Amino acid sequence: MDHRDLAALGVSSALAHHYLKSGWLSRLGRGVFMFPNDVLRELDCLKFLARRPPGLHVGGKTALAWLGIRHNAPAHEPLWLWGDAKTRVPAWFTQRFCARYTARKPFAPTLPRDFGLQSLPENPGGVLVSVPERAVLEMLSEVGIHQGIEEARNILEGVRSMRQGVLATLLKHSARVKMARLCMLWAEELNLPWAEAARKAVGARFGQSRWSARLKDGTTLILKA
Repeated sequence: MDHRDLAALGVSSALAHHYLKSGWLSRLGRGVFMFPNDVLRELDCLKFLARRPPGLHVGGKTALAWLGIRHNAPAHEPLWLWGDAKTRVPAWFTQRFCARYTARKPFAPTLPRDFGLQSLPENPGGVLVSVPERAVLEMLSEVGIHQGIEEARNILEGVRSMRQGVLATLLKHSARVKMARLCMLWAEELNLPWAEAARKAVGARFGQSRWSARLKDGTTLILKA
């Protein structure tokens, strides 16, 4: 709960302070409270966090894993969270749940904010989660930053089914050469059923010259058009 939740219940700041001193409320962080004997659940906390920053959702590799697409996922893999604002996930959350947050924007502002985001069927009204097409591209945008090349390629190999219309829309709004070309080239190399749709969507958007970058581990990634 935050101050707005308490106010909606008729609890003023002074009364909230009294409840804290009396032990009827516990403070999690600045302006955030819980009942002393409650157990915090990950999905409920994510729903609470999704009030801000704007655009907060579960994306990338975590979204794929939640949708059943994974490759030898480590037991303590962090939650991959995305949002529009440059901020930090509060300490009360990260102390309980391992998480990584990024405000990097893999898509152009012309893409509607909620395109390719939806709640899980088993958690209606809960935190938004990237659909497979968006999650794949988010994961590829992190290659060489927080995502290893080999693991990303292995995960992509397991993505046999893609809604080509959704993928095409996302690729046409791609703001990252690396992300778009990795999707297109690896799909072709892995002979994935949607490879042709990916190439058609990327087209000549980023020109015909090769793209290269030095990655965090010191290797150089070169992607042809």
